[in-house]
Amino acid sequence: MKPDQLYQELKDLAERMQITVSEQNLRTAGFKVQSGQCTVKGQNLFIMDKHKSIRKKITILAVQLATMPHEDLYIIPAVRELLEKYAEK
Repeated sequence: MKPDQLYQELKDLAERMQITVSEQNLRTAGFKVQSGQCTVKGQNLFIMDKHKSIRKKITILAVQLATMPHEDLYIIPAVRELLEKYAEK
């Protein structure tokens, strides 16, 4: 699977898990900020630095989603394999 497709599948999975993935320019924050999950006004958000490479975005999002309950969701094999890889670490 191409990296762009894999990243989109991860974002789609996050949406099904009630997490909105938003890509932002974190360089303009004025202080050091990293990509990660937060809750704003009761909504689960995952803020992704839009300047990261696609491979880094895949890793960051997969690591986060691997820690969350997803066993009851249908996940395509390529994404499930990736989540299992990061769940083991």
